[in-house]
Amino acid sequence: MNKTASKTNSALFSSSNTWEELIEDKTFVAVFLSDVLEEYIQKQRWYGGKSSSLKYIELSEYFRIQQDDEVYFGLIIEVNFVEAFYHHYFLPISFVSDEKFARESRILPIQLKNQKGFIIDAMHLESFRKVVYQRIKNALPIDKTPVQYHKTEGFEFPAYKSSKFLGAEQSNTSIIYNDKYILKFFRRIYADKNPDYEMSRFLSHRKEFKHTPTYLGSINIIDSENTNITIGLMQKMVPNKGDAWEYFLKEIHKIYKTIDYKEIAFTDLPDIEMFSRTKISEVAPEIIDWIGLNLLSKVKLLAQRTAEMHIALGSEFEDTSFTPTRFNGDYTVWLKNRLTYQFQNRLNLTENNLHKLEGYSLELAKEFLENKNNIRKRLVNFDWTKLKGERIRIHGDYHLGQILVQNDDFCILDFEGEPESTIRDRKVKQPPLKDVAGLFRSFHYAIYSTIFNHQDEYKLEKEELFKFAELLYKYFVAVFLETYRAVTQENNLSIGYRHERRFLLEYCLLEKAIYELGYELNSRPKWTIIPLKGIANIMNS
Repeated sequence: MNKTASKTNSALFSSSNTWEELIEDKTFVAVFLSDVLEEYIQKQRWYGGKSSSLKYIELSEYFRIQQDDEVYFGLIIEVNFVEAFYHHYFLPISFVSDEKFARESRILPIQLKNQKGFIIDAMHLESFRKVVYQRIKNALPIDKTPVQYHKTEGFEFPAYKSSKFLGAEQSNTSIIYNDKYILKFFRRIYADKNPDYEMSRFLSHRKEFKHTPTYLGSINIIDSENTNITIGLMQKMVPNKGDAWEYFLKEIHKIYKTIDYKEIAFTDLPDIEMFSRTKISEVAPEIIDWIGLNLLSKVKLLAQRTAEMHIALGSEFEDTSFTPTRFNGDYTVWLKNRLTYQFQNRLNLTENNLHKLEGYSLELAKEFLENKNNIRKRLVNFDWTKLKGERIRIHGDYHLGQILVQNDDFCILDFEGEPESTIRDRKVKQPPLKDVAGLFRSFHYAIYSTIFNHQDEYKLEKEELFKFAELLYKYFVAVFLETYRAVTQENNLSIGYRHERRFLLEYCLLEKAIYELGYELNSRPKWTIIPLKGIANIMNS
């Protein structure tokens, strides 16, 4: 068969192949990758290379997703950048002859043999979504084929009824089935099992942790180098009232409004030391009157659920990828190399973006640059020999946006890890207090961003509100730490002695704030005050 592909003036590709043969046509694939996909993927929400310069695209792997005569292709494409690095992305494609199916997801018009049609992103095709559901539903206990479908033991999926998109996600695409189950397709692909798949399966299936979505199934492929790569994760849908980020923003807005309503003077509110531990019953009445018992109780509950997650993650003694371990020299070298590189990057960014800052942000940025040697010394001053606690697998990107609000409880999700980290780094066992630090930084963000978003609605000047912000943050931290320490201690999760906990918490908070600084300088210079204030708090404590 003469396998050719040509591009006409009407932008219609033509090929003498059938759809099932097309992906083996090297000429077509070369044109498809360079002339079509380069433009197409740069417009997609899940494409993570928008701040870099695309050099070229290669096809790393392809595989069939099929049932009976229905055939779709899953492509793993490698995007190479001018800056000398690359990303891998998952793109399922389909051929449709009816234009109404190609309105939202058209990649290119094409003629195959005597049939005109379109190649589209198959995610937008219900028939494709149904095939995937059926393959997981009918998955065998052991699957040794290149495309492996898995379902959890003892669970029977009902017949397919419906499927729809979850909403506007950034890095992944999630499909809701029968209004009961969610299949998350990972768009950015790594040459390994995805941490979200590993952690979700471990927590809900192995440890029966009730405060994360129940693991139901997955799709993995075995690539040409025999590497197991996660493509999709199926979980039970969690009824919820939105995420904890939105919840805390609303509640914190009420707290600032209370200052005006009750005419609260900052000097009348008792201060506490940063990182002190406080039971709600010991919080001063003036603070309860200002913050409210309900929100402090929510902070306490969040501490309990976080501790229970870490207890589950630290209670494995068979699977070595989850068994707790101690601090050692290898971990210290890995940590210092990683943070020294990241810190230098943030210094350069700050120096190059000073012209975008003003007022208190500019003042803090200059303080950050002047203090660089002390900060660097703080990062390098990590002595593992003095640490007695355990390292475990952690969430890795823990913040209020990764937590759902369920009536009077919380549900923790999205265990993919820190977006800037490599897949290997995301699986390194870390002190559980790194997750705690991530949540504290999220509290800090919620407290400050509420001021930025509603400043015109408050009577006080911004600088005066910042004083209330720091006090509110201290009380959130104090209530959280009291419960978190008590629950972990009762369940024998070793997070270190008192001075060690303080050292690790400050170290992780500094690391997180330095990490955040890069995003804010690139995207929201006005918000750099939040990570810069976080850095200043640690260095001045």
